[in-house]
Amino acid sequence: MRKVIGIGETVFDIIFKNNQPISGKPGGSVFNCMISLGRFGKNPLFISEIGRDIVGEQVLQCMKDNGVGTDLMCTLPQERKSAIALAFLDENEHPEYEFYNDYPEWGRLNYLVPQINEDDIIVFGSFFALDEALREPILSLLREAREKKAIVYYDVNFRKTLVPRVRHLMPSYLENMEYITIMKGSDEDFVNLYEENDSDVTYKEHIEFFSKNFICTKGASGVSLYSNKNQRKDYPAQLVTPVSTVGAGDSFNAGIIYGLLHYGITYDDLKQGRVPIDVWDKIIDCGTQFSAHVCTRLENYVSKEFAQSFSPKA
Repeated sequence: MRKVIGIGETVFDIIFKNNQPISGKPGGSVFNCMISLGRFGKNPLFISEIGRDIVGEQVLQCMKDNGVGTDLMCTLPQERKSAIALAFLDENEHPEYEFYNDYPEWGRLNYLVPQINEDDIIVFGSFFALDEALREPILSLLREAREKKAIVYYDVNFRKTLVPRVRHLMPSYLENMEYITIMKGSDEDFVNLYEENDSDVTYKEHIEFFSKNFICTKGASGVSLYSNKNQRKDYPAQLVTPVSTVGAGDSFNAGIIYGLLHYGITYDDLKQGRVPIDVWDKIIDCGTQFSAHVCTRLENYVSKEFAQSFSPKA
């Protein structure tokens, strides 16, 4: 059975509306994706770090309750606390974040790289993938993935707060790009990274050299897919009345990964441009359905009921 392995930050998300807390759940961009896939019975593994505190206990319990493997979780030193994220929703239910963490300067993410096989899927992204303190642990996983011909899915998730540091972070970002199979990001990410809001320009000038497979999400304006053979296709968003968009992109990722597994897409299929456009249609549909569903919830992952009832296109 193909494995899905995620690596990323774990936080406790506290969501605010009108400056009042309305929800609190374990979260983190890749974490949210793994929980959704766990609810679909994909048994993903997750690599992250937590404190020896109540938040850390809740994170581990959430993973166990949803079928996400905890064997690769790392514990911070005794005096360090788990990370917290505050998400303040605006009138469109779009979040602005404040992050609080207590990480040591070195000695983080001390894990053994798991066995990776051809066509397994590795998921990473966000600032976690750029953090100088984590370069070697992350690169160890990416090197092994490349050697074994695993699919590497990179969600850049480059927030506005990182813009003042873009020059400093660019070497790590470009190094990550050397390993990717699929690149995914939002139009906002690429404005923050490149000051560019045209996805065609972003693809041609910044992405295509590293990967022919590029997915750009554009909120209510839908999704643009770029794949081998200079193929581009636009897809409409599935419009809903949102309660929160905190986990929308993470759930989109879960849907895409679910689609890659369900339709049997391999590393060679992606590298050699062998995924027909009608199959990409079905994969993108999984992503948009997952994302739309999560926008109607305060949890950052798909519900168990959605997982039980979801029927992908034949």
